[in-house]
Amino acid sequence: MDARAIRCSRESDTQLLIAVAAGNRGALEKLYLGYQRRLARFLWRFTRCRESIEEITNDTFMVIWRNASRFRFASAPSSWIFGIAYRTALKSMRQEGRHPATGDFGDREQAVDPMPETEMQDWLAHGLERLPDEQRTALELAYAGYPLAQIGEITGVPIGTVKARLFHGRHNLRRCLPILGGDVFELSAEIE
Repeated sequence: MDARAIRCSRESDTQLLIAVAAGNRGALEKLYLGYQRRLARFLWRFTRCRESIEEITNDTFMVIWRNASRFRFASAPSSWIFGIAYRTALKSMRQEGRHPATGDFGDREQAVDPMPETEMQDWLAHGLERLPDEQRTALELAYAGYPLAQIGEITGVPIGTVKARLFHGRHNLRRCLPILGGDVFELSAEIE
């Protein structure tokens, strides 16, 4: 997305938030439709359950509806919205006594795809799932193109913490990917 398109999107989101703050339900619907898919992809990292994703998305927009007048426009509207979704997802997972989509891969079937790209994406997704939630979220947001400041706004932490999470996330990913790929020797050589 070029700078002009981002600026235009930010301006329209700003106008929609102003209208939502004034009680315009149509503006909330437009905002919902504009963010629903992106939030679903983002929330997929926390839970693989479509019902939970829908519930968290709806809860996110309920918070937006109730608090749009409190948004101070100090950050991009998308940062504010994704930050709400992030905190809502964490709260939902805690209340249900679950952890975001992580797990032991020994009990899952491995999808085999003859396409190397798909196989690589699957391998990387499994590696990311093994990371602590904070590191995985920071890495995914960074590779989705969000700048450090915006990742900090979304996750509610200072830029230094974002940098640390990115550093440790990359380090841990480098350590677990060889294991997932079946190259245990490479990992043992790195540890020694």
